[in-house]
Amino acid sequence: MRISAKVDYAVRAALELARRSPARDSAPSKGEVLGAAQGIPTKYLESILSELRRGGLVASRRGSDGGYWLARPAEEISVADIIRAVEGPLADVRGEAPEDLSYEGVAEPLELVWLATRASLRRVLETATLASILSGELGPAISDLLEDPDAASRR
Repeated sequence: MRISAKVDYAVRAALELARRSPARDSAPSKGEVLGAAQGIPTKYLESILSELRRGGLVASRRGSDGGYWLARPAEEISVADIIRAVEGPLADVRGEAPEDLSYEGVAEPLELVWLATRASLRRVLETATLASILSGELGPAISDLLEDPDAASRR
């Protein structure tokens, strides 16, 4: 899986929001402040925050006292939610859901490989919430995978 700069920036911005403005009753965070904290270009970040807002993950208010905050508690926002908000489905094949594909001949079992790939991505990305990342308590779905000596391998 290739993780785009857009996804990386979206997750980092959401983590900053979780730390700075975790709920509607806290002071909103300005886009430029979030961008500066994570080294994200402000114009690009504003576009990403708009997508997160449309996805129901971030709320915003305009004006001099405006800014952004999480629309839901950090415990309820997963990395998978963020990816879906800014890029769509976690795993598709040529823009189609794996279960909608049909292969013939020797490639027939390939659909099962794509389904298993999506399931493994979900296992990690749906359990990694903003709160768990901030706390460093990533849970067994992630820690078990990190025990594999090949986890840090570049191949």
